Amino acid sequence: MPRTARAATVVPLAPEGALALWTDLDRWPTFVEGFARTLETSGDWPAEGARVVWESGPGGRGRVTEKVLEHGTGRFATRVSEEALQGQQSVSIAEDAEGTRVELTLEYELTKYGPLGAVADVIFIRRALRDALRRTLRRFKVEAEEDAGVR
Repeated sequence: MPRTARAATVVPLAPEGALALWTDLDRWPTFVEGFARTLETSGDWPAEGARVVWESGPGGRGRVTEKVLEHGTGRFATRVSEEALQGQQSVSIAEDAEGTRVELTLEYELTKYGPLGAVADVIFIRRALRDALRRTLRRFKVEAEEDAGVR
């Protein structure tokens, strides 16, 4: 049964600019939580079917593979695979009175932890994932503000 972690923010960019920033692999080191380096890309990123393999820093998520499932107006979704979980990460982008609302969602299933996975998820994992999504969006907002000339 999939579990969900979610976070949201508002950025001072048009939706198209926010989506362009989100899908720019060269910018990921500045905002994606734990991102250390790109190991491999295939396909025409960020088109559907394209894939990126990246690695986190020490003590992080390890090797992460993301395959684009959807890239359309206001939505970008990838299939995420790593040692501890698999799932779908999606970002929804929509105009907001204050700019653009960006909502990041990770629907995941644990691939590790065995029968204690449900307990570990409730006590540790879900909160840690939600906090990581929040940190990613906090840094994403800083990058968006710089692009918009706000800072």
